Amino acid sequence: MSKTVPVGVSARHIHLTQEHIKALFGEGYQLTEFKPLSQPGQFAANETVAVIGPKGQFDKVRILGPARKASQVEISRTDSFAIGVKAPVRESGKIEGTPGVKVKGPKGEVELEQGVIVAARHIHFHTSDAANWGIADQQLLKVRVGGERGVVFENVIARVSDSFALDMHIDTDEGNAAGVNTGDTAEIID
Repeated sequence: MSKTVPVGVSARHIHLTQEHIKALFGEGYQLTEFKPLSQPGQFAANETVAVIGPKGQFDKVRILGPARKASQVEISRTDSFAIGVKAPVRESGKIEGTPGVKVKGPKGEVELEQGVIVAARHIHFHTSDAANWGIADQQLLKVRVGGERGVVFENVIARVSDSFALDMHIDTDEGNAAGVNTGDTAEIID
Protein backbone atom coordinates (compact mmCIF):
# COMPACT_ATOMS: atom_id res chain seq x y z
CA MET A 1 0.00 0.00 0.00
CA SER A 2 1.40 3.38 -1.03
CA LYS A 3 1.67 5.93 1.77
CA THR A 4 1.40 9.19 -0.17
CA VAL A 5 1.25 12.54 1.62
CA PRO A 6 0.82 16.11 0.38
CA VAL A 7 3.80 18.43 0.89
CA GLY A 8 3.74 21.98 2.20
CA VAL A 9 6.85 24.15 1.84
CA SER A 10 7.00 26.65 4.70
CA ALA A 11 8.57 30.04 4.16
CA ARG A 12 9.88 32.01 7.16
CA HIS A 13 7.09 32.96 9.55
CA ILE A 14 6.33 33.81 13.15
CA HIS A 15 3.88 32.64 15.81
CA LEU A 16 3.06 35.20 18.52
CA THR A 17 1.47 35.20 21.95
CA GLN A 18 -1.53 37.50 22.47
CA GLU A 19 0.69 39.60 24.75
CA HIS A 20 3.21 40.12 21.94
CA ILE A 21 0.43 40.85 19.42
CA LYS A 22 -0.76 43.58 21.79
CA ALA A 23 2.77 45.02 22.15
CA LEU A 24 3.32 45.02 18.37
CA PHE A 25 -0.14 46.08 17.13
CA GLY A 26 -1.88 47.77 20.07
CA GLU A 27 -4.34 47.07 22.87
CA GLY A 28 -7.12 44.62 21.99
CA TYR A 29 -5.71 43.84 18.55
CA GLN A 30 -6.81 40.58 16.90
CA LEU A 31 -5.11 38.96 13.92
CA THR A 32 -7.12 38.88 10.70
CA GLU A 33 -7.11 35.92 8.32
CA PHE A 34 -5.34 36.21 4.97
CA LYS A 35 -5.81 32.53 4.04
CA PRO A 36 -6.37 29.20 5.81
CA LEU A 37 -3.48 26.76 6.23
CA SER A 38 -3.48 22.98 5.85
CA GLN A 39 -3.99 22.40 9.57
CA PRO A 40 -7.56 22.93 10.84
CA GLY A 41 -8.04 26.29 12.58
CA GLN A 42 -4.60 27.60 11.52
CA PHE A 43 -4.25 30.59 9.20
CA ALA A 44 -1.78 32.97 7.60
CA ALA A 45 -2.62 36.42 8.93
CA ASN A 46 -2.77 39.64 6.96
CA GLU A 47 -0.39 41.11 9.52
CA THR A 48 3.39 41.03 9.16
CA VAL A 49 6.32 42.15 11.32
CA ALA A 50 10.04 42.83 10.95
CA VAL A 51 12.40 40.25 12.45
CA ILE A 52 15.74 41.81 13.38
CA GLY A 53 18.91 39.84 14.08
CA PRO A 54 22.50 40.95 14.79
CA LYS A 55 23.51 40.94 11.08
CA GLY A 56 20.31 41.84 9.27
CA GLN A 57 16.55 41.85 9.22
CA PHE A 58 13.58 40.48 7.33
CA ASP A 59 10.67 42.80 6.72
CA LYS A 60 7.11 41.59 6.18
CA VAL A 61 7.47 38.27 7.99
CA ARG A 62 4.00 36.67 7.94
CA ILE A 63 2.31 35.95 11.27
CA LEU A 64 0.54 32.60 11.53
CA GLY A 65 -2.50 32.45 13.76
CA PRO A 66 -4.16 31.96 16.06
CA ALA A 67 -2.12 33.30 18.99
CA ARG A 68 0.14 30.73 20.67
CA LYS A 69 1.33 30.03 24.23
CA ALA A 70 4.89 31.02 23.25
CA SER A 71 6.24 33.22 20.47
CA GLN A 72 8.39 31.40 17.92
CA VAL A 73 10.19 32.39 14.71
CA GLU A 74 10.67 29.66 12.08
CA ILE A 75 13.39 30.34 9.50
CA SER A 76 15.54 28.33 7.11
CA ARG A 77 19.24 27.69 7.62
CA THR A 78 19.95 30.21 4.83
CA ASP A 79 17.81 32.79 6.67
CA SER A 80 19.75 32.15 9.89
CA PHE A 81 23.02 33.09 8.15
CA ALA A 82 21.44 36.23 6.67
CA ILE A 83 20.35 37.66 10.02
CA GLY A 84 23.24 36.29 12.08
CA VAL A 85 21.37 33.93 14.38
CA LYS A 86 22.46 30.32 15.01
CA ALA A 87 19.02 28.77 14.93
CA PRO A 88 18.99 25.06 15.84
CA VAL A 89 16.84 22.46 14.11
CA ARG A 90 13.95 21.86 16.49
CA GLU A 91 10.43 20.55 16.56
CA SER A 92 7.88 23.35 16.76
CA GLY A 93 7.25 24.43 20.34
CA LYS A 94 10.60 23.11 21.63
CA ILE A 95 12.30 26.47 22.00
CA GLU A 96 14.18 26.06 25.30
CA GLY A 97 17.74 27.34 24.89
CA THR A 98 17.22 28.76 21.40
CA PRO A 99 18.38 32.24 20.36
CA GLY A 100 16.16 35.28 20.31
CA VAL A 101 15.61 38.27 18.01
CA LYS A 102 13.92 41.64 18.04
CA VAL A 103 10.46 41.80 16.49
CA LYS A 104 9.06 45.15 15.31
CA GLY A 105 5.43 45.90 14.52
CA PRO A 106 3.55 49.09 13.64
CA LYS A 107 2.88 50.02 17.30
CA GLY A 108 5.97 48.74 19.10
CA GLU A 109 8.66 46.12 19.37
CA VAL A 110 9.51 43.13 21.55
CA GLU A 111 12.78 41.41 22.31
CA LEU A 112 12.32 37.65 22.19
CA GLU A 113 14.74 36.02 24.62
CA GLN A 114 14.38 32.70 22.77
CA GLY A 115 12.27 31.09 20.07
CA VAL A 116 14.20 31.20 16.78
CA ILE A 117 14.36 27.74 15.18
CA VAL A 118 14.85 25.94 11.91
CA ALA A 119 11.76 23.73 12.01
CA ALA A 120 12.48 20.01 11.93
CA ARG A 121 10.86 18.36 8.92
CA HIS A 122 7.69 16.62 9.98
CA ILE A 123 4.39 15.12 8.89
CA HIS A 124 1.11 15.95 10.59
CA PHE A 125 -1.07 12.84 10.82
CA HIS A 126 -4.67 12.68 11.90
CA THR A 127 -4.92 9.87 14.45
CA SER A 128 -6.90 7.73 11.99
CA ASP A 129 -4.28 8.11 9.20
CA ALA A 130 -1.49 7.16 11.60
CA ALA A 131 -3.43 4.13 12.84
CA ASN A 132 -4.20 2.97 9.28
CA TRP A 133 -0.51 3.13 8.36
CA GLY A 134 0.88 1.81 11.66
CA ILE A 135 2.69 5.06 12.46
CA ALA A 136 3.29 6.25 16.02
CA ASP A 137 3.62 9.79 17.31
CA GLN A 138 7.27 10.94 17.26
CA GLN A 139 8.32 8.04 15.00
CA LEU A 140 11.14 8.98 12.61
CA LEU A 141 10.29 8.29 8.98
CA LYS A 142 12.01 8.19 5.58
CA VAL A 143 10.14 10.02 2.85
CA ARG A 144 10.87 10.08 -0.90
CA VAL A 145 10.01 12.90 -3.26
CA GLY A 146 10.38 12.28 -6.97
CA GLY A 147 11.05 14.56 -9.87
CA GLU A 148 14.14 15.94 -11.53
CA ARG A 149 15.91 16.53 -8.19
CA GLY A 150 14.26 13.73 -6.20
CA VAL A 151 15.59 13.00 -2.72
CA VAL A 152 14.89 10.86 0.31
CA PHE A 153 14.34 12.87 3.48
CA GLU A 154 15.40 11.04 6.62
CA ASN A 155 14.45 11.85 10.22
CA VAL A 156 10.98 13.13 9.32
CA ILE A 157 9.08 13.38 12.61
CA ALA A 158 5.56 11.93 12.77
CA ARG A 159 3.25 14.23 14.71
CA VAL A 160 -0.08 12.57 15.48
CA SER A 161 -3.22 14.26 16.80
CA ASP A 162 -7.00 14.24 16.37
CA SER A 163 -6.69 17.93 15.44
CA PHE A 164 -4.21 17.42 12.56
CA ALA A 165 -4.76 16.94 8.83
CA LEU A 166 -2.32 14.86 6.77
CA ASP A 167 0.47 17.13 5.50
CA MET A 168 4.29 17.03 5.34
CA HIS A 169 6.10 20.26 6.20
CA ILE A 170 9.59 21.16 4.96
CA ASP A 171 11.28 24.56 4.76
CA THR A 172 12.27 26.56 1.69
CA ASP A 173 15.88 25.32 1.71
CA GLU A 174 14.66 21.71 1.64
CA GLY A 175 12.00 22.43 -0.96
CA ASN A 176 14.45 24.25 -3.24
CA ALA A 177 17.10 21.52 -2.94
CA ALA A 178 14.59 18.84 -3.91
CA GLY A 179 12.64 20.87 -6.48
CA VAL A 180 9.48 20.42 -4.41
CA ASN A 181 6.58 22.87 -4.23
CA THR A 182 3.55 23.11 -1.99
CA GLY A 183 0.92 20.76 -3.37
CA ASP A 184 3.41 18.14 -4.60
CA THR A 185 3.29 14.70 -3.02
CA ALA A 186 5.79 12.50 -1.22
CA GLU A 187 5.83 8.83 -0.32
CA ILE A 188 6.65 7.40 3.10
CA ILE A 189 9.08 4.54 2.41
CA ASP A 190 10.14 3.54 5.93
